[in-house]
Amino acid sequence: MAEQSLTNQDICLAMLRDNDRDRYLACLLAPEVRRGALAALYAFNAELARIRDLVHDPLPGEVRMQYWRDLLEGSAHGSTQANPIAAALLSAIETHRLPSQTLVNMIDARIFDLYDDPMETRVSLEGYAGETASALIQLASLVLAPEAATASAEAAGHAGVAQAIAGLLLLMPLHRHRGQLYLPLEILSATGLDRDAFLAGEDKPRISAAIEAFAGLGRDHLAKARRVAIPQSVFPAFLPVTMAEPILSNAQKVGAGLFDRQIQRSQFRRQAGMLLALMRKKI
Repeated sequence: MAEQSLTNQDICLAMLRDNDRDRYLACLLAPEVRRGALAALYAFNAELARIRDLVHDPLPGEVRMQYWRDLLEGSAHGSTQANPIAAALLSAIETHRLPSQTLVNMIDARIFDLYDDPMETRVSLEGYAGETASALIQLASLVLAPEAATASAEAAGHAGVAQAIAGLLLLMPLHRHRGQLYLPLEILSATGLDRDAFLAGEDKPRISAAIEAFAGLGRDHLAKARRVAIPQSVFPAFLPVTMAEPILSNAQKVGAGLFDRQIQRSQFRRQAGMLLALMRKKI
């Protein structure tokens, strides 16, 4: 059993190395005894995040998401041993008494990714981020130190929104190419744009203003997260959030230019930043 668990952990880490380098590094910087469960949670999240890239239509994507929903609700067909990530996830849930419903809610929120419906309001965006990025931070906190996780819940909520917005800014060129829009229509309207005008990409000044406001919303949430004391025992769950501020800041500086240039820091600088954050215990 121990050998099989180690194999599943290695597979989850390899999946993260290929698909989510920042959370891969966060796993390596976490206590070794908690690393397997964290890798399982992050690999599950990465599996959901990449479904849109693997399918051409929403229906096959919903089928893939239904597989994970069935797994979490105890109605999966066949053995989980054929899917090491699924086996590792169930083991993490059992070992750390994680709330399966939170993971089911994460799946339901990710259904939005499969379609091209626009994000309507800031509240809608915050709800999406809360059930995805924020929930993942809180679940990781439960793995690390369940007794301290409650104290970090408010910080996890705001940090997750900031992290989600930073991620959406990085993916904005891809989303625009697909016709997807996560930047809330409420923000677009305030800058004199609608969905079609933003996706057309011609009105650079207004597009820059909308991106600046979107990134500003992320920075507001990050500032709120920083005002809450995060227990040291759960800080590794917040390590990926330390990558958000440079992205949000760069997006505000370049505006519409993010469609043509890289706003992400190099892998080396991200690793150094995460190590520094771990030493300082500050996001």
